[in-house]
Amino acid sequence: MIDDIRDDAESRMKKSLAALDTAMKRIRTGRAHPSLLDNVTVDYYGSDTPLKQLGNISVEEGRTLTISPFDKSLIPQIEKAIMTSDLGLNPSTSGNLIRLPLPPLTEETRRDLVKVVRGEAEQARVSIRNIRRDANSDLKELLKEKEISEDESRRGEELVQQLTDKMVAEVEKVLKEKEEELMTV
Repeated sequence: MIDDIRDDAESRMKKSLAALDTAMKRIRTGRAHPSLLDNVTVDYYGSDTPLKQLGNISVEEGRTLTISPFDKSLIPQIEKAIMTSDLGLNPSTSGNLIRLPLPPLTEETRRDLVKVVRGEAEQARVSIRNIRRDANSDLKELLKEKEISEDESRRGEELVQQLTDKMVAEVEKVLKEKEEELMTV
């Protein structure tokens, strides 16, 4: 039973780390990467469709993304979706290709992005701590119902705490890497 609670907590904590990883990929660092456009959706015949399903996205010259839509009639909708997203990018179209030049980040923008990154990391830590709290309350419930002994309950709480420490350390590692990436000019 204790192992089940620990395994459940571990899988939920890993999902929190995956969500943090996704959030970090959305934050641009001055280099072009196709994952910047992962959250952009385009109105395609009445339904919101992810941009990556509507065309090929590639990197050109390190600071420019190019989009080659499968359906050329979608170019105006794709441009509109990119402009209304919160990425701050201005697409330019040349024939059947949409180019997205990424402007270099200023020092002030970098600092703002570091604040955003720290906020995302804090949300991940809070999420992991909430999962720890849930696991510990499950253990206390088992103890209350006399399904496990006090020693087993204490051992289970120690296992959950070790897991929590490991996951929070992983969050710190991801945060440090992203901060260094943002502050490198």
